[in-house]
Amino acid sequence: MIFSKLSNIKISWSSDMAIDLGTANTLVYVKGKGIVLNEPSVVAIQDTNDGKKEVLAVGKEAKTMVGKTPGSIKAIRPLRDGVIADFEIAEEMIKYFVRKVHNRKSFVSPKIVICVPSGATPVEKRAIHESAEAAGARRAYLIEEPIAAAIGADLPIEDARGSMIVDIGGGTTEVAILSLGGIVYTNSVRVGGDKIDQSIVDFVKDKYNLLLGEASAEFIKKEYGSAMPTRGMNGQSFHIKGRSLHDGIPKQIKIDTLQLCEGLAKPVNTIVEAIKVALENADPELAADIVDTGIVITGGGALLKNLDATIKKATGLPVSIAENPLNSVVMGCGKCLDNLDRVKNLLTSAY
Repeated sequence: MIFSKLSNIKISWSSDMAIDLGTANTLVYVKGKGIVLNEPSVVAIQDTNDGKKEVLAVGKEAKTMVGKTPGSIKAIRPLRDGVIADFEIAEEMIKYFVRKVHNRKSFVSPKIVICVPSGATPVEKRAIHESAEAAGARRAYLIEEPIAAAIGADLPIEDARGSMIVDIGGGTTEVAILSLGGIVYTNSVRVGGDKIDQSIVDFVKDKYNLLLGEASAEFIKKEYGSAMPTRGMNGQSFHIKGRSLHDGIPKQIKIDTLQLCEGLAKPVNTIVEAIKVALENADPELAADIVDTGIVITGGGALLKNLDATIKKATGLPVSIAENPLNSVVMGCGKCLDNLDRVKNLLTSAY
C-alpha cells in the first residue's frame, strides 16, 4: 500500500507544500518538514482612499481583532462553508501563508496540493485552484477533502473493503464511503463548527436575551458544549459575559449546561442525518464492511463532547475519533504530496 510505506521513503527537503485551506483554520505541510503552520483563516483589511483594500494582518493577529475593530477596519474570514467567499482576500491570505512558511527570502514557486470540499461546485474549485496559482504555485493540485481526511486518518482506502469517514470542519461536514482508492459515495452538508457556534449565539439570544460574539461562542462550545446530555449534567451551570438586548449594557449571566446541550441539537442532528443518508445509500457489501470497520470522525467538530457517542447511538455502529482529528486532512494532503507520482489519479491539476 502506498500510504503505509511512507516511513520507508526517503523524502528530500523541498519547497513543495500541502494546504488544508479551512473555513476556520489553515494548516500547511511542507515536504520533508511536516506541519509548519496552523493559523486562523482570518484577514484584517482596511479600505484605502482610492477604494482598494489594504491587508493589515493575517492569521492569529487578525483573529484577535474579530469583533473589536474600528469602523475603518474589518476582520473577515474569506472562506465560508468550506469555499472561497472573497476571492481577492483569500488570494492574499494564501500568499501570506506561503511566504511565511518560506521566510519570504528563500521563497521559490512550489507545487501545492490543496483540499476542497467534495460538494464544491466547479466554479468554487476553480477559484481555489486559481488562488493557489496566483499565490505563486508552479503547479496546483486539488484533492477532495474526505479522501485527504481518510488518508490522514490511516484508513485502508486502497483495499477492496468499505471505509467510512466523517470530516467535520468549520464550514462543512464531509461524509464519505471509500473503497479501492476512491469515493463510492459522498455527501457534503454545509454544517460544521461555525453553525455549532451560531447555534450557541442563537440559544443565548433567545433564552437569555444576551448577545455573544464569535469568540465567546467558540469558547463555550469547547469548554461546555456537548452533543448529548450526560449523567450529572442536570443542575450544572457556568457564567458567560455579553451585551444585554434589553438595555445594551454588558452583563454576566449564569447558563444551564443541560439547556445548552439542547440548543446544540439542530446542527448535531444535521450531521447525524447526513451520516444516516450515506449508510442508506451504501452498497450492501460495503455496508457489511462498515459494520465491522465502523465510522471514523475527524476535523475540529469531532472534538465536540459526546458527538461520537451520539453517532453511535443513532447508527448502532462502532464510532472512533481519529488519533489527531485536527490534522487529518493536512496530513492526508501531505502524504499525497510525498507520493505525487503514484496518487495523481486522486488529484485534479487543471481547470
